[in-house]
Amino acid sequence: MLNRLHNRLLAALSDPVIERLRPHLEHMKLPLGQMLYDAGTPLDFVYFPTTSIVSLLYVMEDGASAEIAIVGNDGIVGLAVFMGGSTTNHQAVVQSAGSAYRMPAAELMAEFLQRGELQELLLRYMQALFSQTAQTAVCNRHHTIDQQLCRWLLLSMDLLSDQNLVMTQELISNMLGVRRQGVTEAANKLQDAGLIEYSRGKITVVDRPKLEERVCECYLAVRREYDRLMVHPA
Repeated sequence: MLNRLHNRLLAALSDPVIERLRPHLEHMKLPLGQMLYDAGTPLDFVYFPTTSIVSLLYVMEDGASAEIAIVGNDGIVGLAVFMGGSTTNHQAVVQSAGSAYRMPAAELMAEFLQRGELQELLLRYMQALFSQTAQTAVCNRHHTIDQQLCRWLLLSMDLLSDQNLVMTQELISNMLGVRRQGVTEAANKLQDAGLIEYSRGKITVVDRPKLEERVCECYLAVRREYDRLMVHPA
């Protein structure tokens, strides 16, 4: 039986809507690094992450990439379906392995077009995700790699059940759009300060309060906007 509490968007829907969606929801595992969709490819499915985190990445022609947003148990992957386009210009890649509910885009679109509570909820979530994208762009332009790493860690930890994240420095550098050496130096600073522990691709936050003191304003800006828009279920 579907446990709606594993995804906050699903949890915000009423029982009648969930009953209509339930036959089309497929629970599946998402391994680290799996690409859910690529730029320019049709979006046949949408995903409601439960224990996984998905990064939305923009990849340049030379292969360089940068993360524009992350989606976890607070959202849905595949919003372009509801915005009048069947494709998008970015990739969706699993940043942290876990589970998700997959659903055919056409089935969710049919419910969206009923102009009921699902549409209202998804429109508010779109605004929250756009705010995260804008704040990420500002942060990458004006703040240090240390601050960007702190923001990225805190946003990721908010979407996990514990304070452990399996992630290599190479993947982090791809997400932040910076050189691996810069990520290594930033991670070492946080580790030397006793804020995190990093070993064999596993990052553990050991002092979250101090990490929050060190982060730039962008983390709270993203969280406040999400809470403002999503605190009241549709």
